[in-house]
Amino acid sequence: MRIHDAVPQKGSKKRRRRVGRGISAGQGASCGLGMRGQKSRSGGSTRPGFEGGQMPLYRRVPKLKHFTVINPKHYTTINVSKLASLPVDTEVTLTSLMEAGIVTTNDGPLKILGDGELNVALRVKAAAFTAGARSKIEAAGGSCEVIEA
Repeated sequence: MRIHDAVPQKGSKKRRRRVGRGISAGQGASCGLGMRGQKSRSGGSTRPGFEGGQMPLYRRVPKLKHFTVINPKHYTTINVSKLASLPVDTEVTLTSLMEAGIVTTNDGPLKILGDGELNVALRVKAAAFTAGARSKIEAAGGSCEVIEA
């Protein structure tokens, strides 16, 4: 192969369009951009996000530190301090807490929070535990079991 053999593919190179060179060329005077208006002007494009003067989307949406969760998980929460009144080696579930009157409403699966002290060994079955709650229950000699909500 020689340098004169390296030619572009047939039809890959097109002649550039010479506009504004008379009416016989087909692109004279207004160069195919029409008579007047924003798109016919030189430098005539709008910036990204421009919506024709309407308040653009990036200015309509609120600028917050975070967006709210679309489908948040709702839990029935209880602190470990409330569990201290239960007898030793009790199995703690949402239904048992409602029967005991410690929890009054079912707002979703049970989540155990770590506020307060616990010195009673309990078998706790809940959908979620905070790290502090898990450590306090296990330190008191109890067990934590995560159940599917």
